[in-house]
Amino acid sequence: MRVFVTGASGHLGSAVLPELLSAGHQVVGLARSDASVAVIEKLGAQVRRGGLSDLDVLREEAAASDGVIHLAFRHDLMLTGDMAGAAEADLAALKALADGLDGSGKPLVGTSGTAMLVMGGVVGRPGTERDVFAGGYRIDAENFVADLASRGVRSSIVRLSPTVHSSLDHHGFMTVIIATARQNGYAAYVGEGANRWPAVHTLDAADLYRLALEKAPAGSRLHAVADEGVPFAEIAAAVGRNLGIPVRSISPEEAGDYFGFLGSFAQMDNPASAAITRELLGWTPAHRGLIADLDEGHYFQA
Repeated sequence: MRVFVTGASGHLGSAVLPELLSAGHQVVGLARSDASVAVIEKLGAQVRRGGLSDLDVLREEAAASDGVIHLAFRHDLMLTGDMAGAAEADLAALKALADGLDGSGKPLVGTSGTAMLVMGGVVGRPGTERDVFAGGYRIDAENFVADLASRGVRSSIVRLSPTVHSSLDHHGFMTVIIATARQNGYAAYVGEGANRWPAVHTLDAADLYRLALEKAPAGSRLHAVADEGVPFAEIAAAVGRNLGIPVRSISPEEAGDYFGFLGSFAQMDNPASAAITRELLGWTPAHRGLIADLDEGHYFQA
């Protein structure tokens, strides 16, 4: 296939592109900057200049391709607190990509997150691929992608774990948690730290995106989850021992000051299952889990 990939030079893109190329696909990556162009070309893919706001570029490349993987997201807006703006930009980009694929039967793989399960009200049990909600932050975009099945697009959505970890991760939640612990001189968890985060290795996530592109049924929701739920206290303990600093419990009231924009996320209990995804696509995560990956040490190198 000729595959158009947004977010091609980012953390996930740097794993998805080699995965696609090694499977024999031709890849065109969207690049907004010269630095992104250099990354994409080094990985062996072609380049189309543009950003998420260049909707005509997205339509043209989608129409010219045999399939699309949408990884890009306006994280710059999210980190400034403009969650609504980031979500609106994502939905606008998806609509442009859909316009280029309408009625073609070609695949479009979108991206969401397991955190939306908590926002949707899943409490006290692992969330599954069958959990669907009427609307909300990023849920609207997820529903839009799933509904493209009715427009003749073989659409699927990958819900990413909040922790997508590997030596390729330079800006994700784990890097923020580690930097925060360094700055404060101790690693923290909230209360008993029993709240759970699912996790997946970057290379396993890349494998799932390829499988989704190649064979996911239209309207599929998929979970990129290997560790179903790692207690946050265990994450903090791994950070503490690798940095050689104390590990402490903090109160919910202290979480905002300590974790900053991650204050609420650090308290999120988000166990999730990928049983349906594994059976549907034959996806088998093969790389180390989160705690073992942290103990490899690459996150803690200066």
